[in-house]
Amino acid sequence: MNKQIKADLMLLMITVFWGASYMLTKLGLGNLEPFNLTAIRFIIAFILSAAVFHKKVLSADKKTIKYSLILGMLLVGMFISMTYGLQYTTASNAGFLISLSVVLIPIISFFFLKQKIEKKVILSLCLVIIGIALLTLDTQFRINVGDLLCILCALFCAVHVIVIGIYTKEVDSIALGILQLGFAGLFCIIISMITESVKLPNTPISWFSVLMLSIFCTAVGYIVQSTAQQYTSATHTGLILSLEPVFSAILSYIFLKETLALRGYIGAALMLISVLNAELDLNSIFKRKDEKKSLSE
Repeated sequence: MNKQIKADLMLLMITVFWGASYMLTKLGLGNLEPFNLTAIRFIIAFILSAAVFHKKVLSADKKTIKYSLILGMLLVGMFISMTYGLQYTTASNAGFLISLSVVLIPIISFFFLKQKIEKKVILSLCLVIIGIALLTLDTQFRINVGDLLCILCALFCAVHVIVIGIYTKEVDSIALGILQLGFAGLFCIIISMITESVKLPNTPISWFSVLMLSIFCTAVGYIVQSTAQQYTSATHTGLILSLEPVFSAILSYIFLKETLALRGYIGAALMLISVLNAELDLNSIFKRKDEKKSLSE
């Protein structure tokens, strides 16, 4: 098994965890305020991962610390927009909207990294606009604030994937992945102390959601992402992460009994098609199938 396949399998594993994170965050918000929940999540994740990889953390140089600080700020923007967004929209909606990051990655790469944008991405953007409209607009053609915040989260997520792909080529990936969690936790606890009433979870379901978010969705998730992205591209990472809303919708249906209206399912399907089209050359796939069919005839 080569490094590319191992990286893909690692990313697929954390995609399942992150698909569950919307449901777990929704549960955690029943007892904790947004910054409070996010702070506890990152602090626990940092303590656990730093305890395991303490030698790498203690040997981190100034460049690693600087890069971790930047990534930590991006994580704060990403998770706070998601957490506040989940107060006003469903976990299923959030999962599909945040998957927009997969389409945003090549667009941002074009403007800031001068990477050529492919024609298929333009088609994906058209499908995404229609998909968002069907998924989020109500009968009076209004989009709620929760959906807007989830779209903002998608932007933060896209930037984070691109930046971490650049940084892991220059510094130790494990130290980078752990330290970004520490900075994110520090920023969130400061904001929570200023704007909220800080407290620990006080119900079994709250502790369950916080520990699952901390251990699997954060500590394991971001260390694995940092490590795996050394062996694959940001765009390829985006393709695998595009499966996240599928797991989110399935788990939200099973545990939260969340369902979408018919137009919502159509919109979600269009968004998934747009994501796959942005990352896979569907035209070439169909063309090859037609060629094989012609040869067989």
